[in-house]
Amino acid sequence: MDVAPVSSPQQLLAAVPGTASPNWLAENRDLIRSVKSIDASALFGEGSELTFALDRDTKRPVVRVVNQQTGEILWQSPPEYMLRLAQTMSRPGG
Repeated sequence: MDVAPVSSPQQLLAAVPGTASPNWLAENRDLIRSVKSIDASALFGEGSELTFALDRDTKRPVVRVVNQQTGEILWQSPPEYMLRLAQTMSRPGG
């Protein structure tokens, strides 16, 4: 998967395609605020990092919990298979 790091919610929302509805934008702002308010080390364990990214193919936000030492993705939403399904469905004839 090809993702771009995101340092702020504004940067993530600025990358949303122009066809996004106002409701979609509002829902994602709330999601980002909620996720950022989580204390990742207390919830996911010491040495874990909560990250935000933007899938370059689908332009969808991706939230991950990553092991800081190994770089292993411990959890991701939406899952990789959902991102690939969205990518396939967005293609003409898909």
